[in-house]
Amino acid sequence: MSGFVRFEHVKKTYRMGEVEIQALRDATFSVEKGELCVIVGPSGAGKTTLLNILGGMDTLTEGRVYLGEDEISSYDAKRLTAYRRYDVGFVFQFYNLVPNLTALENVELAAEVCKDPMDPKEVLRSVGLDSRMINFPAQLSGGEQQRVAIARALAKNPRLLLCDEPTGALDYTTGKAILKILQEMSRERGMTVIIITHNSALTAMADRVIRVKNGAVVSETVNEAPVPVEDIEW
Repeated sequence: MSGFVRFEHVKKTYRMGEVEIQALRDATFSVEKGELCVIVGPSGAGKTTLLNILGGMDTLTEGRVYLGEDEISSYDAKRLTAYRRYDVGFVFQFYNLVPNLTALENVELAAEVCKDPMDPKEVLRSVGLDSRMINFPAQLSGGEQQRVAIARALAKNPRLLLCDEPTGALDYTTGKAILKILQEMSRERGMTVIIITHNSALTAMADRVIRVKNGAVVSETVNEAPVPVEDIEW
C-alpha cells in the first residue's frame, strides 16, 4: 500500500475489567500527501480512535500505522512525545486556548516548542486575525477562537494537520469559514489535512473520503472534483 498516511490492518481493543470493547477492527486505508481527507461516521464508529492513534495520543492493539516512511506505531513513549510536538498539528472541537494569553501569545507558545516554526504573526494574518492579535480568548468570538487554534496548529509547521469536529461548536456561517481555511491550507500550502466529522455533507469538499462504521472502514473514495466550501449546504 502506498500513501503518506497508511493504516494497515489496525485493531484497537479496550479492556474494562473482563469486558473487551473493539473500537477498531482491521482498519486499512491510505491518504496521499497534500490531500484533504474527511473521515466520516456516526458517534461510536471509531473516528476519534483513528485520529488519536494517528496523532500519537493512543496506541494500537494490532497492525501498523505509517506517516511517510516512519512507522509511528513502533514508537516508544519518548518518540511519540517528539512526534506529537514536531510532526502533528491538532485542531479540536473546543479550542483549548490558554485564557490568560493573547491570541498572538497562544500561537507563539506553540511555535517555541518546534524545530522549524512559521512566523506567528504571519500565520494569524493568514487566518484573518491581523487585527485581533492582542486580544485574549474571552474577547474573541467562537469562530475567532477556532482561527487562533488553527493558527496555533499551523505555526508548528506540521507534516500533518488533524481536526476533530472543528466546526462542532460553531454556527453554520462561521463553521463554513473555518472549513474554507482548512481547504485552503491543503490547496495552497500542500498540507495534508484530515478532518473527522459525523456530518456527511462535508465529504463533498474532500479529496478523499473514509467512511467508518462499528469500528471498521467500510469504504474509501477518491473525489475527483472536490466542491468549494462555499457551495456546500447542510
